[in-house]
Amino acid sequence: MIPPFETTFAVPLSCEACIKAVSTSLYKLDGISDVSADLKAQLVSVTGNAAPSAIVAAIQDTGRDAILRGSGKGESAAVCILETHSSAVKDHVRGLIRMVQVGPAMTLLDMTLRGVSPGTYNVTVRESGNISEGAKSTGGIWDLLQAKKEQPPRTAKGIFGTIEVGKSGLGSVFLDKPVHIWEMIGRSIVVSRKTESFDKEDPDTLVGVIARSAGVWDNDKTVCSCSGKTVWEERAEQTSKGML
Repeated sequence: MIPPFETTFAVPLSCEACIKAVSTSLYKLDGISDVSADLKAQLVSVTGNAAPSAIVAAIQDTGRDAILRGSGKGESAAVCILETHSSAVKDHVRGLIRMVQVGPAMTLLDMTLRGVSPGTYNVTVRESGNISEGAKSTGGIWDLLQAKKEQPPRTAKGIFGTIEVGKSGLGSVFLDKPVHIWEMIGRSIVVSRKTESFDKEDPDTLVGVIARSAGVWDNDKTVCSCSGKTVWEERAEQTSKGML
């Protein structure tokens, strides 16, 4: 049983009717136990065990967009942007993984892919965070050698499972693994139909570095101090580049 966790989302809200529409849509999802909103701050807080990507989709069903602002407790959340290193691809970003630790040794992964070929893809965390040569420079699967040495052998921490991509090029999966967020920070994730002998020019082999992201209520900015853009301007820019 996945324990409930809190996530916050920036949502354009103009009145109480907006809040009611969003709440009604969210409560239709399995695993949602509480929804609250702050009209002035334009934030929606959701408690439950539904995937953040499913929550965003439910909000978008009401005709509004949503941006994940924080998940879980401070220092218990992470993110990984997945890119192809193929020189033949214009928009390199093809996936996103949101991670949140919800227990002493349980981390949830909410993964979405877009624009890759249909098929079954392996999801692995690697020993290194070096992605200079794409998946080729990330090293072996995290913890694989140690797992093989133990008696009886066990599944390596870095083997996270698979994700299915349909004919549309879209895929999503919600996984849980008995690992800590802090163990993964700085490592890389590879999503590929292979688990070794990677080809840098394969457009369907994706890689990204795991970085910390904001916990609930850790990120209340509405304007980026670097670019001066609002969160919605940044959202539109990243979406145009292939970000989910």
